[in-house]
Amino acid sequence: MPIAKLDKFREDVRRLLKMSIELQIKISLEYIMKQAPEIQTIWPKVATNNEKLFKGEVNPDELWTVISREEMLTLAGMLRNTFEKMATIEMQQNPLPAEVQIVKINADGVSGEWQIVPGAAEDKVMLYLHGGGYVLGSAYAYRPLTVALGKVTKMRLLSVNYRLAPEYPYPAALQDCTKAYQWLLRQGFKPSNILIAGDSAGGNLTLTTILNLRDNGIPSPKGAVCFSPHTTFETFDLSHGETDPILADAGVFWWHFAYLGTENPADPKSSLVSPLLGDLKGFPPVLIQATPVEILFEPGREFVGRAKAAGVDATLQTWDGMIHVWQYFGLGVLPEAQEAIDKVGEWVKKLYE
Repeated sequence: MPIAKLDKFREDVRRLLKMSIELQIKISLEYIMKQAPEIQTIWPKVATNNEKLFKGEVNPDELWTVISREEMLTLAGMLRNTFEKMATIEMQQNPLPAEVQIVKINADGVSGEWQIVPGAAEDKVMLYLHGGGYVLGSAYAYRPLTVALGKVTKMRLLSVNYRLAPEYPYPAALQDCTKAYQWLLRQGFKPSNILIAGDSAGGNLTLTTILNLRDNGIPSPKGAVCFSPHTTFETFDLSHGETDPILADAGVFWWHFAYLGTENPADPKSSLVSPLLGDLKGFPPVLIQATPVEILFEPGREFVGRAKAAGVDATLQTWDGMIHVWQYFGLGVLPEAQEAIDKVGEWVKKLYE
């Protein structure tokens, strides 16, 4: 039974969600029938236990063994295929401007791409860490959002493909993101001219990368921008399930386990896993955008509160009635998506004044 209730959203948001869900189902079913029919036995286990989780009949710690690592790999394959195909369809319908330069790079073993819009400063760069629950997503799929960020910030964008779980659990993604930042330093970019940004899981990696840099004596970037960041593995906030159709029905509980690792799992209380629990003194200015109706909102708001208490210039911008990472999922459809991106441009401009 679906957890989220689409009738809680206004008409244009509801229409966007319905179209997206229908397309996801179509692409996923094609994949299942042609490449992974075993998903027909795996998914019911995820859906059943996801429903139990939101009903309070089980706690997250009881779900570690719901599906095996091999089953996680199978589901990840389907989700990646669906996400990338949906991104391709979107970019076919709304092509990127021809003048945007896309240049593939290898940052010491971390693949990615420069995305350079006309007029972008040569000496300023935003390192973007995509979302996708640590198990899916790519620099390619996120091009519409990252190019839009390049336009409003007038910065070069370096969007990277960190290693994904469950094949590569923690700390692989964190290591890759840290390595990409260090690569930028070696290219001659000054820390004061680098921003790190990310959404959802990429928001977590944005925050943990900065903590990791600090812990290793590496100069921090000028600032950080996070869209609906995942700030803690310590707890699940299930109170907004009915108003979070992006996450509530996805069975994301197993994404946590995929990232933490099923053998010798990472400590969810570690600040490099759950930045909400870290020492935030000396953290650079940070902007977080989120909607109060999503599952990740309350921990994200708490992060901003703790950051301010530690003397950090932390800003929380909120939009009511949106969906998780609407800046990406609603771009070109919901006016609030471009509005939020424009706010990032304003924040970055003030940061450099």
